[in-house]
Amino acid sequence: MVRTTVSVIKADVGSVAGHYKPHQKMLDLAKRMLAEAQETGLVKSFYVYSIGDDIGLVITHHKGEENAEIHGLAWNIFKEVTEKISKPLKLYAAGQDLLSDAFSGNIRGLGPGVAELEFEERGSDPVIVFAADKTEPGAWNLPLYKIFADPFNTAGLVIDPRLRSGFIFEVLDMIEGKEVRIKTPEESYDLLALIGTTGRYCISKVYRAEDNEPAAAASTSRLSLIAGKYVGKDDPVLIVRAQAGFPAVGEILAPFAIPHLVAGWMRGSHNGPLMPVSFRKHAVISYFDGPPRVIAMGWQVSNGELVGIDGTEPADLFDDPFWDYSRNIASQIAIYMRTMGEIMPARLDPTEMEYTTLPQVLKKLESRFRKTRSLEVGVP
Repeated sequence: MVRTTVSVIKADVGSVAGHYKPHQKMLDLAKRMLAEAQETGLVKSFYVYSIGDDIGLVITHHKGEENAEIHGLAWNIFKEVTEKISKPLKLYAAGQDLLSDAFSGNIRGLGPGVAELEFEERGSDPVIVFAADKTEPGAWNLPLYKIFADPFNTAGLVIDPRLRSGFIFEVLDMIEGKEVRIKTPEESYDLLALIGTTGRYCISKVYRAEDNEPAAAASTSRLSLIAGKYVGKDDPVLIVRAQAGFPAVGEILAPFAIPHLVAGWMRGSHNGPLMPVSFRKHAVISYFDGPPRVIAMGWQVSNGELVGIDGTEPADLFDDPFWDYSRNIASQIAIYMRTMGEIMPARLDPTEMEYTTLPQVLKKLESRFRKTRSLEVGVP
């Protein structure tokens, strides 16, 4: 049987009114280029979305993960959008996520975020794509743990025989460039020991333990680590398979009901609540360039193609009055965090701030510091 690959590739290559939203011409050009690739048979189906200042490409194909043609197509789309629209219109941060011109077959490490899952289709294969704005890959750690390892969130871990064997989490050390596989429920505490440090460790893949079937994939690019300085936040994407041997759609959405704090927000320097929003109505930013937000797009995958509610138009899974409750909580948390101004924990810790513009400010004060005896041993 032919295996299907879902690739989600995103980038910030320019937007209107600061970080608000990409220009419609940018999205239209991306759609035209993907339609041309579909006509040649390179891709089976596609969908173009935006959240905040990012453009995202959801592509289905049969070429597997890390395919040079698919990655090259996405890279060329982002380059064309930048050169033909973003720069001529003087849009904000035109081409921001394109950190190198040296494309050599793989878009990873060049700026754009990538999440990919290759799998053999089931009788029915629901897939959810999450996309976040104004945060980093570690933002997925808590939701992924709850979805695949927390029985208080996912009832299937207790009452579904196919889920009881647990899941294997692939955790990436973004600083050292190493990864480790950890199985739950046996090693749940070990997993939490790592992923609690969201700025360093992030979950990149999840597999069903009984047969190593891929369940989820997340983007792991850290722009600041690639560029060596702050060039915008990573704005990660996530693919999760649902139902029939995986958590149900409702279990996958549940962790977002109470907005958790994530790093990013204004200037990539603050902690803020991750607000679940409709991608058709509220996938933009405002208050303090935020707060950080997440959208959820739902499809069926059938014979290598995205099946939505109308063509490839996905279900807008956070477009439900229930999520107004969560948005209200996020708004309250956001205002509360801002009452602290630039005092931690509203502002990120020093290790994270090293990659922002703060070091340039502190450098001006270096010559004014003088040694003090107050910290010497024995000095009162």
